[in-house]
Amino acid sequence: MKYLIVLGSFLLWGCGSSQDEAAKPVVAVKVARAEKADMSLSVRAPATVFPRQQANVSARVTAPIRDLRVRKGDNVGDGELLADLDNRDIVAQRDEARASLAAAQANLKKTSAGVLPTDIERARGQLVSAQAALNQAQKVYDRRSDLFRQGAIPGRELLTSETDLAQAKAAYQVAKRSLDLLQTTSRENDVRMAESAVRQAQARLAYAEAQNQFTEIRSPFAGTITEQFVFPGDMAKPDSPLFTVMDLVAVVARAQVPETEADGVRTGQPCTFDSIDGNSPPQNGRVSMVSGAVDTARRTVEVWCEIPNRGRTLRAGTFGNVTIRTGTAPQAVVVPLLAVQFSEGTNTGTVHVVDSAQIAHSVSVVAGERAGDRVQIVHGVKAGDEVIVEGGYGLPDGTQVQVASR
Repeated sequence: MKYLIVLGSFLLWGCGSSQDEAAKPVVAVKVARAEKADMSLSVRAPATVFPRQQANVSARVTAPIRDLRVRKGDNVGDGELLADLDNRDIVAQRDEARASLAAAQANLKKTSAGVLPTDIERARGQLVSAQAALNQAQKVYDRRSDLFRQGAIPGRELLTSETDLAQAKAAYQVAKRSLDLLQTTSRENDVRMAESAVRQAQARLAYAEAQNQFTEIRSPFAGTITEQFVFPGDMAKPDSPLFTVMDLVAVVARAQVPETEADGVRTGQPCTFDSIDGNSPPQNGRVSMVSGAVDTARRTVEVWCEIPNRGRTLRAGTFGNVTIRTGTAPQAVVVPLLAVQFSEGTNTGTVHVVDSAQIAHSVSVVAGERAGDRVQIVHGVKAGDEVIVEGGYGLPDGTQVQVASR
């Protein structure tokens, strides 16, 4: 009896197994055929828009702002006057330098004509006067240095005293040299000394004129005033910008291309920028720079896509993506994008290939470029293979399928 029960159980199990095999479902799927086609190769990376040129315009001298010629948002030309600084003290120094130059030139003319300053006593008197002036300038400078350290006067007054001291020293040296030449040298040396005095006066005048030019703040290039930090009456200082000027006639989208994809990127290749907000249409340009270094933190290579900014529709700071067309893959194996189940964050995945017996096989693939709804298959599928585009998600390997359409 025991043996009959075991045999009956065995027979029942065998019958159940046959019924399961017979009941295996046939899954309806849609397929497409892998084919060969020319694929445009490209690299896509996040990018931020920068102006082609940008400058923070500062003053070269410390002075109050007398007149502001432009405001934030204004377009300016190359070299256009942006602001005037108070220059009354500098104009006075310039006029003094002009007078000194005229005196030096007159003395040179007199010396060259043979009328020499032979009065040694007069030269000694000039030296004594120069010495007294130097002593006085030194005392003023020392006193103002103490006051400046105590915070009682601004640095500008100390700078003026320092300039006066330097001029007094120069005058003393000239007077001393004049006396020495009168006592020990010839007329030829007198002429050289007079010529030196002229050159010194010319240098002082050039310095004063340069300082006066620095009171005119001008744009370094044509562009747009995007920042304004001061107003009339404010104190302009060399360490503080007055304006920010941006050249937005052309912009540069600076993209961070993954290190693994940067080898095919070259200057001159066509590129397209798409803003992330979608408010402006895609803008076409050319690659103008490929960095020779890799960002060690992000493992990316910086690439610049220079774009003509017609109508100035792209603003500095806009974020988006740059697509760089690096070439063409001729006769590449291409399948619909829906056919590939990608592993997240990679270019690998699986494709279900249907054989002649209508059996689906799961095949690992390596994908390449994507173009619209198609993707290049670098490895895993050959041209002519039928791949499932609908009904293949989660489909076990070896499943019997019924092709609904091709």
